[in-house]
Amino acid sequence: MDNFDIKILQALQEDGRLTNNDLAEKVGLSPSQCSRRRTALEGRGVIASYHAQLSPEAIGLDVLVFVHVTLATHSPDNADRFLQLVQGIDEVQEAYSLTGESDYLVKLSVPTLKVLSRILADVFLPHPAVAHLRSSIVLDRLKQTSRLSLKHVRENSNLSASLNGK
Repeated sequence: MDNFDIKILQALQEDGRLTNNDLAEKVGLSPSQCSRRRTALEGRGVIASYHAQLSPEAIGLDVLVFVHVTLATHSPDNADRFLQLVQGIDEVQEAYSLTGESDYLVKLSVPTLKVLSRILADVFLPHPAVAHLRSSIVLDRLKQTSRLSLKHVRENSNLSASLNGK
């Protein structure tokens, strides 16, 4: 990956709706070169998808909560049951398997505390895979981004170029 690829990725993270001509102008390539590079990045899976990022507050999802989940038993079957549970709940945005005190961290966006209470009490707690929940309601978002840092890619690219005598 060279500096042009990195510039393409940075520009698309800022605005995934850029036309090929606008993207080419931003990164300093011809439209055909830019298109080939973009297609190659998509083909290699570096660009995973394009989507619209919605504002949760604008659509009435005013409560963001993180739920730490401890499983009832630690077995592959129980982990699969928990995976099926979180995949079936639309309000779950993200779920992670963890080391430490909790087995999973689940991020939910809900419209009200009442809805959150219903999901925790009627969906999570009665599920046989779940032993314990601890929830934390977000009071204020200090930072939110879906952009990934590309510093290490540029540094590795520069290192490779200097090693190859470029």
